[in-house]
Formats: sequence, C-alpha cells, structure tokens
Amino acid sequence: MATLSDLLQRVERLLLRHDELVRTNALLTEQLQAVTQERDSLKSRLSAARQRIDTLLERIPTDGPGAPSA
Repeated sequence: MATLSDLLQRVERLLLRHDELVRTNALLTEQLQAVTQERDSLKSRLSAARQRIDTLLERIPTDGPGAPSA
C-alpha cells in the first residue's frame, strides 16, 4: 500500500510533467502558427507567380512568322 509520502512524490512528479507538457504545447502552438503563416505566404507568392506566367503565355503569338508549324 502506498504511503502518504509516496503519493505526495507521485503527485509532485505529475505536476512537473503537466507543467512540461503545457510549455511544450505552447511552443508547438507557436511553431504551428509560424509554419501556417509561412505556408500562406508561399501560397500567395505561388499564385502571383502563376498569374505572371499566365500573362506572359498570353502574350506569346500562336501563329505567324516564326511560330512552330503543326
């Protein structure tokens, strides 16, 4: 049977572990927010680059002198 001292030690270890988990969770939440912001920024840059490429492709002549023949 566990003594009061044993129970107290277990509770103290559990409280320390809880504090560690709370800190770890906070750090992971911050990292997730940073990665999410980076992802959103990259998606925006990709969209802008695609738009620029589409605009350039529209400017390429499809027929006339120098155009590839089929």
